[in-house]
Amino acid sequence: MNPHFCFELIATDRGSGARAGVLHTPHGSIETPIFMPVGTRASVKALTRSQLLELDSQIILGNTYHLFCRPGSTMVEEAGGLHGFMSWPRPILTDCGGFQIFSLNNTMKLDDDGVSFKSIIDGSDHRWTPEDNMRIQQQLGADIIMQLDVCAPYPAERPEVELAMRRSAMWAKRCRISHQEPKQALFAIVQGGMHTDLRRENIERLKEIEAQTTSFEGYALGGYSVGEPHEIMLDGIGEIGGLLPHNRPRYLMGLGNPTSMLASIGLGVDMFDSVLPTRTARLGTAFSSEGRLNLRNARFARDYSPLDAQCTCQTCQHHTRAYLRHLIQSKEITGAVLLSLHNIHYLLDLTRKARASIIDGNYRDFLTSWYDSPASDDY
Repeated sequence: MNPHFCFELIATDRGSGARAGVLHTPHGSIETPIFMPVGTRASVKALTRSQLLELDSQIILGNTYHLFCRPGSTMVEEAGGLHGFMSWPRPILTDCGGFQIFSLNNTMKLDDDGVSFKSIIDGSDHRWTPEDNMRIQQQLGADIIMQLDVCAPYPAERPEVELAMRRSAMWAKRCRISHQEPKQALFAIVQGGMHTDLRRENIERLKEIEAQTTSFEGYALGGYSVGEPHEIMLDGIGEIGGLLPHNRPRYLMGLGNPTSMLASIGLGVDMFDSVLPTRTARLGTAFSSEGRLNLRNARFARDYSPLDAQCTCQTCQHHTRAYLRHLIQSKEITGAVLLSLHNIHYLLDLTRKARASIIDGNYRDFLTSWYDSPASDDY
């Protein structure tokens, strides 16, 4: 195993599969379960470095595709990697960028060796093999990087999903062999869409790769939260979760829905990320103990109560729903800032509470209480 990374399981809830752990990295330790704010272009939208540190964000994300297109991975490397470029002192994870490339179907060409695509910035042509992707992510310098994978859309016919899974498995081996930076953890990605037999096959292929090379430092579940009903996603995780290595972190990519996050924690997932909290904030929507609140609604125009009376974030401590609605209606940037701050705080606080309940051995009760509360409405 990589001496620079260690995943330490602190507790496992007896009434569910929920786990509390600590992932040790060169830039600090991450207490799991954890929500990871997304900073696609080396910036979590609407929030500053100081605000993220005040929120106690233990880790943030960057996206390899977008950073490759602008400003370029070589420039980021010259600046001291993402940590130096962003002046961020804590762990960073970079997504491989595959999801973004494969969403550009009209400009993308895919084969067993790699993928050809055009930059969304200037239309220039590029080609990535798994080896190229590892080189670029090594230049970006994140603590945790992801293998290059193929994410099939939803819905998709089984042959397309099966081909995507098998290419992802082939590329996982090439990524594992070519990755040469010991101070980076490489996570494998399990694909297979909604077909649990294909996901089982992918996991077995990844275990074979580990037997032939070296272990992946973590396992991610890709191809979920792409438009399918979350009940189908949760059923799939329940069927395959136990096949993932017990002593490695488990990362469910692209999920930021509070209720589905908590259900996934109960199935043994440790890490989450999503643009949902900042995207919905820019649209005027806030998570709350009452469920989602659309601040554009006229009922908030003279509501001088806090955004969420049960929340301790700076937005809720100092600003009313009426004021926040005014900012959103007036298209003031401050509205996006204050709601983004609140939504990120909400998810970070939710995972902290989930972790505490796991350590106390009562996660099932915690989850039941959540489902019985107004907070679970509208998700």
